[in-house]
Amino acid sequence: MTNTSPEKNAATISTLKDLASLANYSLMDTLNCDPDATENGVDHAPRQVFSGHYVPVNPTPISQPEYIAHSKTFFNELGFCDSMAQSVDFMRMFSGDTSKVPVPMRKTGWATGYALSIYGREYFQQCPFRTGNGYGDGRAISVLEAVINGQRWEMQLKGGGQTPYCRGADGRAVLRSSIREFLAQEHMYALGVPTSRSLSLYVSKTDTVQRPWYSPGSLSQDPDRYFDEPTAISTRVAPSFLRVGQLELFARRVRFEQHPAALEELEKIVLHAIDREYSDEIDSQLSTPDKVLLLARKYQDRLSSLVANWIRVGFCQGNFNSDNCAVGGFTLDYGPFGFCDSYQPYYQPWTGGGQHFSFMNQPNAAHKNFEMFCSALQPLLAEHQDKLAELEQIQDEFSKIMNTKMKTMLAAKLGLRSLKTEADQSAFNLLIGELETLMTQTPVDYTIFFRELSSIPSDISPLKKSFYNNGSNHALKTNANSIDATELDKHWTHWLENWKTLLFSANISNDTSPSSNEEIAKQMKMVNPKYILREWFLVPAYQQAAMGDYALIHELQEIMTQPYAEQSKLIEDKYYRLKPTEYFEVGGLSHLSCSS
Repeated sequence: MTNTSPEKNAATISTLKDLASLANYSLMDTLNCDPDATENGVDHAPRQVFSGHYVPVNPTPISQPEYIAHSKTFFNELGFCDSMAQSVDFMRMFSGDTSKVPVPMRKTGWATGYALSIYGREYFQQCPFRTGNGYGDGRAISVLEAVINGQRWEMQLKGGGQTPYCRGADGRAVLRSSIREFLAQEHMYALGVPTSRSLSLYVSKTDTVQRPWYSPGSLSQDPDRYFDEPTAISTRVAPSFLRVGQLELFARRVRFEQHPAALEELEKIVLHAIDREYSDEIDSQLSTPDKVLLLARKYQDRLSSLVANWIRVGFCQGNFNSDNCAVGGFTLDYGPFGFCDSYQPYYQPWTGGGQHFSFMNQPNAAHKNFEMFCSALQPLLAEHQDKLAELEQIQDEFSKIMNTKMKTMLAAKLGLRSLKTEADQSAFNLLIGELETLMTQTPVDYTIFFRELSSIPSDISPLKKSFYNNGSNHALKTNANSIDATELDKHWTHWLENWKTLLFSANISNDTSPSSNEEIAKQMKMVNPKYILREWFLVPAYQQAAMGDYALIHELQEIMTQPYAEQSKLIEDKYYRLKPTEYFEVGGLSHLSCSS
């Protein structure tokens, strides 16, 4: 499950001109431009976009950009020279000024529209025109597609200024949210979770915008005051930024017969998505209906695997609408996300998210998004009833496949390599049920518990490092308050004994000898991270950054890109510990709004 850091590659791209030579704009060159778009990319006022796949738009640069960080890991993978991140022309482009980019780079970027579905229900009112034609990339502007070492990458500025989809907002991202996304993307990659990537992060020395946020120590659910916050631009990178909501937009236009070319535009964007994200898996010679069905199967596999990985590492996306769901099957849009501290099935970092997007309900939310994905494909199969029936069957199989992926993931977290017999399967199901109950009742720290379990302890003492009601932390009021501590210890001891019995049975090699504990522990520690990007680590990082001190950002970069490594005792003491009592229920530390 780990993504080990690659060996240092020789940099082959040391200037922006080198990068420009690799530019290849497949989306703008093969899809339809909005016919109402301006020729020069000056198109920043909110308006309706009735057709076309993209709107050409120039990003709006931030003033006096200052370098904060770049992803050394990703630079290395791309063959970029690290010094390029602080070069004048690279900084200029990736802080929003594309007016002087070298040819064949283009001075105009692009933004895209998409539809909104929340937990399987279509919405239109979030669009200021109540039509759905004004919803899309309000502040995310793609500025480059390039083929680098045989892989196509799209580079997108987050906070790059207003677009026709801005819905009256200022098109900016603040430093706080930009730091969160920048660090989270590379952390997730290091955790082995499919994700968009971080390239660079720049902040304006002079520009600020107002955002609602929490006063220090506030217990309010919603932000209780406005702050002037520095503006920043982070560049995120992915094979594409195509979303389920994007396909939905074009399918809705077909359904409502909004223009004569609606079906053609839907087909074009679906085939473009296949070319961008599934070209190695879907034969280009297949018919469109066969491509569509294979796309549904491949996406089903990727999406279910993605969400199982989220649960594995304790990640809650928070706002898993269809427009935040990538067609490529990777994590996209790090807004009100969070990592579990104490295990709570309905953990939800976003105050506006509700239980439908809570931690352990994410498989159901993914199912809803997959239903919307399949619905968007249906018009392309309208003349093939047999294919439509097959698509419906694929859609109906999602829950079964998701459940299988979840069981496989949980077995890996528990070190259970092979559950060969029905008795083993039954014991596993019982073990999981008991564990979830105990984790909730105690409660335990999700990450610390599984990491300590990975050492295969002889008794429950090491596991108690993860207990929040263990004398040192009484902030969580749970059912454990009504359970005698001695009795709870007995339950945990019983569970640990049952787990070890199943562990022995499930790790017998060739039905003769069990794998050594050391080998099992090693495998478990490659599945169960030691370090996660907890919100209370992020808060001081962005607070200090607002004062011009970026040291903690760089420290977190270093630590959180090695989440499975033991690291030093100093780092362990600082970052491998329970959430302090005083942080519980505090706004911005335990919960947060969507303000960014």
